[in-house]
Amino acid sequence: MQTALLERQKHLNAKGIMARALKRTNGAATVTDVLGRIGRMEVRLARNQSEISAAQEIRFRVFYDELGATNPNADSLERRDADRFDPICDHLVVFDTQIEGPEHKQIVGTYRLLRQDRARESGGFYTDDEFQLEALIERHPKRSFLELGRSCVLPEYRSKRTVELLWQGIWSYSRLHGVDVMTGCASFSGTIPAAHAQALSFLAHKYRAVPEWDVAAVPSRFNNMDLVPEEAIDTKSAIGAMPPLVKGYLRIGAMFGDGCVIDPNFATTDVLVILPVERITNRFINYYGADADRFV
Repeated sequence: MQTALLERQKHLNAKGIMARALKRTNGAATVTDVLGRIGRMEVRLARNQSEISAAQEIRFRVFYDELGATNPNADSLERRDADRFDPICDHLVVFDTQIEGPEHKQIVGTYRLLRQDRARESGGFYTDDEFQLEALIERHPKRSFLELGRSCVLPEYRSKRTVELLWQGIWSYSRLHGVDVMTGCASFSGTIPAAHAQALSFLAHKYRAVPEWDVAAVPSRFNNMDLVPEEAIDTKSAIGAMPPLVKGYLRIGAMFGDGCVIDPNFATTDVLVILPVERITNRFINYYGADADRFV
């Protein structure tokens, strides 16, 4: 009974946030510019090509200059990380409003958002190249999926504040567009899964998606995540070795797919995140939902 009441309250909270997020202008749903604000920091969607290009430049600085990516699709001359998905995605961007100059020069972090309707019109999701996401979508034809990707923040802004703003923006966006499931790849650095044996094995044993939501890596790219017996996993070490993004997904209720994939261009080992909205923790909804509601 208590579980049922909690689930109903979660549903009502989300429904209320979504209803208040929607505004009507000539019959069309719109969202105000700013989706979140903490002190001098703000988050919203990129509004023009200058802001999208600035987000792509930040991605290049982090993925290529800092982490050593070598993707041939990147525009090295303009120092931008760009691909065929960028024109159909929305780009969530964080601003430091105290940086002098035009707004696009204030962008310090970004997340790329691809809705299912746009992916369907343009040949699929970015994730399809690594995981059998389409099979999962076919099992849930009444669900609306959102792919999260290209998470990127400049080093000096990698703080709790910036992460909170990004999630505040994602939550507002998801409610506005009626998203039921969030998914996408999260990355471990390097191309040797064994280097992350404890963390990957912990995800495989403790946070593997339930059968209803399970999905495997593309067979030709599949690498086993179950590298350490469950009884040999050191939980503290495993969690401590995880990238902050993966730990963040765990905290809000995410599950992970079967197998990991090596991305040689970005020099990463990727895992699939699966997050149905109904699994999102009440703590997340109460915390981020309340803040998001102030700005939508």
